Amino acid sequence: MEPNDSALPLVFLHGVRVSGTMWHPVMEAVDAGSGHRRMVAPDLPGHGRRRGERFTIDAAVDAVAEAIDELGGRALLVGLSAGGYVSIATAARHPGRVAGVLALGCTGVPRGVYASVFRQQFHLGARYPEVAEWLSVRGFRRTLSARAAEAMTAGGLSCEVMGDVADAITGLDPLGLLAQYPGPVWLVNGARDPFRGDERAFLAACRDGRLAVWPGLGHLTTLSDPRALARTVLDVTAAVEHQRCAAV
Repeated sequence: MEPNDSALPLVFLHGVRVSGTMWHPVMEAVDAGSGHRRMVAPDLPGHGRRRGERFTIDAAVDAVAEAIDELGGRALLVGLSAGGYVSIATAARHPGRVAGVLALGCTGVPRGVYASVFRQQFHLGARYPEVAEWLSVRGFRRTLSARAAEAMTAGGLSCEVMGDVADAITGLDPLGLLAQYPGPVWLVNGARDPFRGDERAFLAACRDGRLAVWPGLGHLTTLSDPRALARTVLDVTAAVEHQRCAAV
């Protein structure tokens, strides 16, 4: 079936060391419920088919901008964890291309002891990628549904890039970036997500922001029910499209 060209396109942004395949179950559920909307889940530098490239925020933002342009020049960004931080950075740099942001599991300000521990852990993973990969696969299988865990690893794991990602994220000012973006932002966290510590500050930084906390879920388990997450994506998309129509 041909894609619905009138519907707002979606760009899904994956987390560290995995690839765009992470989003495939959610994208399939979105596709089933939205009349075949145009969407893509690009691999960010250093991940998946771009393994071996250097990850920087600039390079990641450029990759997202290219994906948006391929879909017509304007899209809603959906990002989890590192992908959420990249979505915020892209929105600040290219507000005209970003119709809205749905950012999951990325409301921690990378500073102080938190940033130091974060960088140490990720650099350790990059130094011992085989161990980090084994631990990652085991963790995915223990915390996610079988289908979601398989999607996490289907594009391969690039644990050697973890140090670069940690350096890039800890160098960000996400609150300042959010303040630059005039469009709508949805911040979504699992109640058990350790990265939600600064969620109120993130919400306050948004010019047009909303915050949702899902009970019982952690950092990655928002992916365990693709249909539930797809419904949220479609609800956000509908709200952005309604806002756009009301402004015309």
